[in-house]
Amino acid sequence: MTPPKWLVLVEDYLALRHDMGFDIEQLGWLLRDFARYTERAEHRGPLTVDLAVQWARSSGPGDPARAERRLGAVRQFARHRAAFDPATEVAPAGLLGRIPGRTQPHIYSDAEISALLRECSRLRPRGGLRPTTYVVFFSLLASTGLRLSEARRLERRDVDLTRGLLTIRMSKFRKSRLVPLHPTSVQALTSYAARRDAFPDAPRSEFFFRTDQAPSLDRFAIEGTFSRVRQRLGWTAHGRARRPHIHDLRHYPDRRIIPRRWWRAAPALGI
Repeated sequence: MTPPKWLVLVEDYLALRHDMGFDIEQLGWLLRDFARYTERAEHRGPLTVDLAVQWARSSGPGDPARAERRLGAVRQFARHRAAFDPATEVAPAGLLGRIPGRTQPHIYSDAEISALLRECSRLRPRGGLRPTTYVVFFSLLASTGLRLSEARRLERRDVDLTRGLLTIRMSKFRKSRLVPLHPTSVQALTSYAARRDAFPDAPRSEFFFRTDQAPSLDRFAIEGTFSRVRQRLGWTAHGRARRPHIHDLRHYPDRRIIPRRWWRAAPALGI
């Protein structure tokens, strides 16, 4: 009998996790990458520790804890597979090193957020929709405390600019919630929506955020864009608890209010 494809096994496992109420976005990306790696290697037979370690280290040198985090994703999957295939090997915790405890988040200053948005406004294509989209997207994270995944998955129907409410559907533990918007946020999002819909040749989409070519914002496109902007701004860990990260925007101390000076980075919004 032909053994099932690894990607099929991973999708079955992710569907189970999703039905149990877990957020599977990050885990899903890692396990799908593992499945593709395994199939490229033409691995046959049960999942082994050696295979899992090879994949965990395949992302290259760097933070030693990164490989252990990657291995941790496969470890969860391996425990599940062991119930169906007793020959499955489960990598012991800490095999590739210790994962340090959560570090203190970086607290952005107004000047740093203004610099971030100003640099986003310089993204290519100049005069395109993409620069304005990222200005508004990162500002929304700071002003509402939304997770990256929650903001990028917003659909048009989820953004009620008349009542000033966002509907966050099936988020963590598959719960939904309403997020109120400050009037300055409503004004900015209204201006963005008008510019987005009037933009020529951009694909129509049910998602609220899109770019010139993409109908929605991809997680890894967002992270890659932020990484490049951070590099251009010269933001390092020097003098900070750590390098600024996207999710640190959730800890902005004066959430809900978007200072008007932020929006000077996106003059097309007319604010």
